Amino acid sequence: MEQAKPLPELSAEEQRVLGSLIEKSRTTPDYYPMTLNGLTAACNQKSSRYPVVNYDEETVTLTLNQLKIKGLISTATGGSSRATKYKHNLAIVYPLLPSELAIICLLLLRGPLTPGEINSNSGRLYEFESIEEVLEQLQKLADDETSFVKQLVKKPGQKEARFIHLLGEFVENDANVVAEQQSVAVFQPNEALENRLVKLEQEVEELKELVNLLMNK
Repeated sequence: MEQAKPLPELSAEEQRVLGSLIEKSRTTPDYYPMTLNGLTAACNQKSSRYPVVNYDEETVTLTLNQLKIKGLISTATGGSSRATKYKHNLAIVYPLLPSELAIICLLLLRGPLTPGEINSNSGRLYEFESIEEVLEQLQKLADDETSFVKQLVKKPGQKEARFIHLLGEFVENDANVVAEQQSVAVFQPNEALENRLVKLEQEVEELKELVNLLMNK
């Protein structure tokens, strides 16, 4: 019997980059694989992220190199653009279903979540029919030979248990911090606008390439 493949221990930067690639492969498929500019913008989104970060392109490039060494991302070239683009290989390295990949993606990008939070935030990644289906998938991800998630012990005052991924250390999303971030969300770009920003970043990069190509002819 083939031995289960161990999970990698990902840094916080690797988790964010990998999670962003998984997310954009579903939410902006026309702009996937992603350019470095687009991926950097995706990592630094202020909505649907915890914690909010401000990576520069050098940080993202170094992180991509580490993920490539671990076999979790690959590059793609060709088509109308000569820019190097990036895609994730998580579902190739491990036999994950789209529903399971959606859960792991949310946990990578948002930190510990309850089944209800996963159900309410998964719509653009995967349409779960009910919270019971989410619970079934979480149980499967926890009980498989290679466990991707585990349930945290409920803290005093918590109504629902939360789940975390097992792809590296997680950041505890303190309720006060999350509430503070949500209170200023009205002044921050929403997810639809940030997805548009990612698209524009990639379009600008491709236009620059086209101009350079024409000028060098």
